[in-house]
Amino acid sequence: MENITEQQATQVVQIKAVIDKFLKEERLQPKLDKLKEGEDEKRLQLLEVYQAENWIADAARRVGQIQQITHALKYIHPDAKGTNLSKPGNSKAGDLLIGTHTPAECPPDVVGNAAALDVYKFLRLKVEGKTLLTRATSDDPSLQAAFSANSEQAKEWMAAFANITNSKGEPASHKLAKQLYWSLGDNKYHLLAPLFPTSLVHRIWNTIREDRFSEDAKIAREARRSNKAHPHGYREYPNLVIQKYGGTKPQNISQLNSERYGENYLLPSCPPTWKSEPIRPPLNVDSVFDGWFGRRKRVRELIRSLRDYLYSVQNRNNIDIRNKRAELVAYIIDEMLLFAAELQDLDENWTMHEACRLNMDEQCWFDPRRAETDEIFSTTYNRGDWKEAVCKRFANWLNARLSDTKKPLPFGEGEAGHWQSDLEKELKMLRREVDSHE
Repeated sequence: MENITEQQATQVVQIKAVIDKFLKEERLQPKLDKLKEGEDEKRLQLLEVYQAENWIADAARRVGQIQQITHALKYIHPDAKGTNLSKPGNSKAGDLLIGTHTPAECPPDVVGNAAALDVYKFLRLKVEGKTLLTRATSDDPSLQAAFSANSEQAKEWMAAFANITNSKGEPASHKLAKQLYWSLGDNKYHLLAPLFPTSLVHRIWNTIREDRFSEDAKIAREARRSNKAHPHGYREYPNLVIQKYGGTKPQNISQLNSERYGENYLLPSCPPTWKSEPIRPPLNVDSVFDGWFGRRKRVRELIRSLRDYLYSVQNRNNIDIRNKRAELVAYIIDEMLLFAAELQDLDENWTMHEACRLNMDEQCWFDPRRAETDEIFSTTYNRGDWKEAVCKRFANWLNARLSDTKKPLPFGEGEAGHWQSDLEKELKMLRREVDSHE
């Protein structure tokens, strides 16, 4: 161990200890346990094979049978023979496109002779946070000294291990691989050979498995079924499809494919199909607020949230409270505007139906096109008094709903004044929207 620092000498001892443990406990011992009594010659042979320098020399020879990659060809067709790539992805693609560059870290995959995968497990051993492969590719003198006292021999082994990320031979496709002609114009094309992004797929697979089967997710689902509170939610993946690679021997495709049990999750990429209930005109009612608008699920939820919040901040008033109250009122107004837009899209002159008993103010708001054909209605509509009237009716309805409980809101004179002021400010938006339909 010439020309190395004291710190590096300490790392040499650590690296040797990690290698010895791997060879003896993970590789040698399982084979010794299978020997029968009296097979002493085989025992001696195994002990010789798993001497550190002997095994490392053999591993450096076998490492050429495998390749560390991020994009694999055999997923396209198991008999395809061609180039696999180890690429971190195109960072210039940006955040709007998902690729190998997107996750903070994508685990590398390995393809090649499955019998040589023990070499890759060896290279993934870590000492002080660095894998042996990382040390080999950076010509770490500590690893060199740990491999062998013969520096030239150690360098050859490190170079062989470092070569695991390089493609074997010239770039090549195969008759069983997919190929795409990408037009460049003027009858010129790029011939593209798509590869399977196995590292990215593994990151996604792990995420979905965690979301579906982890203990935290199971407990959260059980809380949901029992209608109990829980500190966090869970994710669902409807219409998930599982694609299988490799059949009964997923390791023949790649190492990560074996770790995924040959599975690849396919998420639905089709647009949603909306099944909205048809909008019916509010007939046989004097106003839409109590019966039609007030019964909408989202409106009920917002009213309940606003009422609960007002209870929680009773006898208090500051800028944060006022902003929160205004925000909740704004959400309810948004629902009112959405409801009005739905009614305005109904058949023209629907308010002339004999069963329509809506007050004239709401008729003007919800059926504005009637003013184009009904002269009497047009006069009322153009006068514009109905705008202020519907806003006041909305405010009265909201106040009534907030007080419609066995436990009235604890508004003193001061709190009531602030509440009315907040409500007036938010109603300005409603008035502007109503004015825009003139």
